Parts: sequence; C-alpha cells; structure tokens
Amino acid sequence: QVQLVESGGGLVQAGGSLRLSCVASGRTFSTHSMAWFRQAPGKEREFVASVGGYYTYYADSMKGRFTISRDNAKNTVYLQMDSLKAEDTAVYYCAARSGLSGLRSSEITSYNYWGQGTQVTVSS
Repeated sequence: QVQLVESGGGLVQAGGSLRLSCVASGRTFSTHSMAWFRQAPGKEREFVASVGGYYTYYADSMKGRFTISRDNAKNTVYLQMDSLKAEDTAVYYCAARSGLSGLRSSEITSYNYWGQGTQVTVSS
C-alpha cells in the first residue's frame, strides 16, 4: 500500500506561482511512477504531468508553465506551477502506480493510489 499526502495549494493571483508537494509512504517510492491530475468544478479529472524512471510527460496546456520532479530520497514528487491562469483553478491530485514505464502514464485508470487532493485557486 502507498499513501499519498499533498500540500502546497492555496490562493494565488494570475501570473503567480505555486509549488505542490506529495509525500508518499512506504519504501517502494523509487519504483513507482508518479503523476499529477486536476479536477475543476463541474469537469472531469484531467492529466497534468507524470514522471517515471527516465521520462516526464505534460499535458499540452501545461508545457512550459509546469514542471514535475521527484526526490526519491524524500519520497516526494513536486509540481512547480508558474504563470498561473484562472483556468488552472482546480483540486490537484497526486497519483502513483507500480513500475517506471511511461506507457499509459496520462491515463487515470492506470494509477492505483491517490491522494486526497489540494485546492489551487487562481484569481484573475
């Protein structure tokens, strides 16, 4: 079992930055792929970014603004969000799955473990 706890959400003005963190329990963090998804009110959950052993993937609308990274020594995955827009307002979820392959890394159903989410609100 892997437990995920997100933090770092909050209220920020458009154009500002936030860094989300997700700490994972357990000793197998380094063998898991990690991802961030988000869900805005009234919308479906969508892929934001993922990181495995040797890859990082981003949704097109996040490329150049968001950066995902991981620190295996701290069992933590980060999402640095810059140039935030009002449409980035959502609950952001951390997710994990076994293995480091990039296959299907943007698909919600490929992840076994989820955090409780952290709210990000961007004011325009």
